[in-house]
Amino acid sequence: MHLHLDAVGGVAGDMFIAAVLDAFPDLRDGMLRAIRVAGLPEEISCRIVEHRDAVLTGLRFLVDLPAQPPRFVGARDHRHTPFAEIRDKLSGSSLSAGVRQRAIQIFTLLAEVESRVHGAPVDEVSFHELGGWDSIADMVGAAFLIDAIGAARWSVSALPQGRGRVRTEHGLLPVPSPATTLLLQGFEFIDDGLPGERVTPTGAAILRHLDAAQQDAANGMRVRRLLRSGCGFGTSTLPGLSNVLRLLVFDEVSPASTRDRVAHIAFEIDDQSAEDLAIGLEHLRAHPAVLDVLQAPAFGKKGRVTTQVQILAEPDGIESVFDACFSETSTLGLRWQVVERRVLPRTQAAVEVGGRSIRVKVARRPGAVSAKAEADDLLRVHGGREERDKLRYVAEKAGAGEEGE
Repeated sequence: MHLHLDAVGGVAGDMFIAAVLDAFPDLRDGMLRAIRVAGLPEEISCRIVEHRDAVLTGLRFLVDLPAQPPRFVGARDHRHTPFAEIRDKLSGSSLSAGVRQRAIQIFTLLAEVESRVHGAPVDEVSFHELGGWDSIADMVGAAFLIDAIGAARWSVSALPQGRGRVRTEHGLLPVPSPATTLLLQGFEFIDDGLPGERVTPTGAAILRHLDAAQQDAANGMRVRRLLRSGCGFGTSTLPGLSNVLRLLVFDEVSPASTRDRVAHIAFEIDDQSAEDLAIGLEHLRAHPAVLDVLQAPAFGKKGRVTTQVQILAEPDGIESVFDACFSETSTLGLRWQVVERRVLPRTQAAVEVGGRSIRVKVARRPGAVSAKAEADDLLRVHGGREERDKLRYVAEKAGAGEEGE
């Protein structure tokens, strides 16, 4: 499965949770339980609500805090929480091992960049805005959803850079914030001209934890089937643009055929004996860059019967194939071009039939599997054509059956 995050408005922890739950609503109750198990006080509630702006519909994830939010594990006040205390609280919780590990990893990523920004040891980093229960719920909720979805490839679009300043406990900071900038080194950004903090440190830490690869040409060539989508809205309002993070969920489809490039070489021979030409072409077939050699009778100039030779070769080794053609045959010139081709995925299986090992080439065709026994492995079969046909049928059926499982 491939999950692609389309950062239309930006990326934040609550937007990530809302987008995933919009696409995977069955994960809602389990995520809420996980946040509560992580230590969320009873006086704090989490809600998933439907939301629509003037353009799109989706979900929002809200954490309702009381007027005086409770302190977190002995913190001096609710807005200053040391990383070590958050880590210890999560380590001692009854969260499942996978969720606990992911939540700690996300917090650790934040602590490490905060340590670099402020010049303090990692364990002594004190979270301010990120120490509140709303951010803790975001990261634990994200950890649960990522773990519940399981093994998947994640990618993300180019991220909106944003503009201006953001007010923090440290004062006004430039956008993107220093922590976000460190977390997202190597990611691609676009400047759409809209102001505000578009990617929060929490959102950046989730992306870094996912190791979400930027969408590139190679990923774009993959064949995918769109299964579902989800939209998660943020809290701010952007002029003329939905502040939404969109999730696209794809099923990776194995294509019926793959495309590559091959060198095609052609020439005709009318002055080399058939016996010697057969030897030369056999040597060409053994060349490491040659994929196939075809010979066919043709009529050339002056009504002469000639042999037309066509060779398929790896483009990277074409110069050495040219030399081999001039060495093994009497041709004085040849024609060549690099062409595109489509090939079916194929494998080779060794099948035991009647005490013999017979190699079978198996190819996946659209909606079917075909198999072909290696003729060389039938050379020493005694009993005539009937026996060979019998062994060939059994081997090919077995080979196709193994591939189809």
